[in-house]
Amino acid sequence: MFDYLIVGAGLYGAVFAYEAKKAGKTCLVLEKRSQIGGNCYTEDSHGIQVHQYGAHIFHTSDPTIWNYVQQFAEFNHYINSPIANYHGEIYNMPFNMNTFSKMWGIRTPAEAKAIIKHQCSEISGEPKNLEEQAIHLVGRDVYEKLVKGYTEKQWGRPCTELPASILRRLPVRFVYDNNYFNDPYQGIPVGGYTKIIQKMLDGCDIRLGVDFHDSPEEFRKLARKVLYTGTIDSYFHYCYGPLEYRSLRFEHEFLEEENYQGVAVVNYTDAETPYTRIIEHKHFEFGQQPYTVISREYPLEWSPGTEPYYPINDEKNQARYQQYAALAEKEKGVLFGGRLAEYRYYDMKDAIASALALAKREFSH
Repeated sequence: MFDYLIVGAGLYGAVFAYEAKKAGKTCLVLEKRSQIGGNCYTEDSHGIQVHQYGAHIFHTSDPTIWNYVQQFAEFNHYINSPIANYHGEIYNMPFNMNTFSKMWGIRTPAEAKAIIKHQCSEISGEPKNLEEQAIHLVGRDVYEKLVKGYTEKQWGRPCTELPASILRRLPVRFVYDNNYFNDPYQGIPVGGYTKIIQKMLDGCDIRLGVDFHDSPEEFRKLARKVLYTGTIDSYFHYCYGPLEYRSLRFEHEFLEEENYQGVAVVNYTDAETPYTRIIEHKHFEFGQQPYTVISREYPLEWSPGTEPYYPINDEKNQARYQQYAALAEKEKGVLFGGRLAEYRYYDMKDAIASALALAKREFSH
C-alpha cells in the first residue's frame, strides 16, 4: 500500500509528491492525460520547447519559491514583453509610455496622465460592469483598442455584461518599460517545464492515461491518503451542479521561416480575429533555428468534458464552490489542492506555494 495516491501529475501534485518523498513517503500518481506536467507540459518539436497549453512564464517576488524551482532546472533571463496587435497597429504591453506615445503621439508622462484623467472622467460613481471599470482605470481609447475585443473573446460575452470585479486593476506605467511583470525573479526553464516535473516525480509510481473517476473506490484502496487535484465538482458527482469555466483550443503550426513575429507573445485585441494570441515558442529560449513553431490560442465556451482553464468566479459559481468546499472538509483521508480542486486561478508560483504549505502541514509533525 502506498502512503499517498496523488490524482493529477501537474505542478501542484508534483511538488507535493517531491516533498512526500523527502519525508520518506511512497506515492502513486494517476494522470488521465498521456503525459505528465499538467498545463505546464512542454514538448520538444524540432529542438523548440513548445508550451502545449499556452505560454507559461515563471515569475515570482518570493526568493524562497525562486530558490525552490532552481533545484530542478536552470532558468534563463527571459523577460515577458508581449505586444498587442489591433487591426495591424502594434502597441506595447503592459500599458506604459511606449503604448501611450504610439496611441496619442505624445512624449511625456504628464501628457499621458492628462489624457487618461480626462477620458476617465466619463465614468462617474462606482463602475457597474467591466467596460465602465476599464474606462475608469485607463480611459476610452486604451479600452476600445486594447481591452474590449480581447476581453469579450476571452470571456465570450460583452464587457457590459461582465462584472467590474474581473478587472480589479490594470497595470499602467508612466515609464518606458515593457516588462510585463513587476516580480524581480523571472525566466523560462532551459529545456522546458516537463523536465522539472520529471525530476519532482522521480521515484514515484506513475500511471498515465488513467482516470481516477473510472473507479475511485478501487483506487482509494491503494493508498492510506489521497491528494486530489482534479475538478472538485466532478469528485462529488456534480451534486450541486457543474462549476463553470472558460476553455481554450490550441492550433500548433511548424513554419519554414526563421522568425514569424519577432516576439514570444502577440495579443490580438480586435474582435474580428478569432484567436486571442499567437505564441512563437522559440523566443522563450532565444532560439536561432532556421524554422519556427507557432500556436494560435482560441477561447472556447466550456462544457463538461472540455478542458477547464479559467474559473468563472462570479457570485453564482463561488456560492456553488463553497458548497463543494464544505463537502471536501468532511471527506476523510482526502486532501484537495490546486486550481481545479480549489476553483481558483493559480499562477505557477501560487501552485508551488500552496502545495508546499500543504506538505508542511502534512509532514512537519
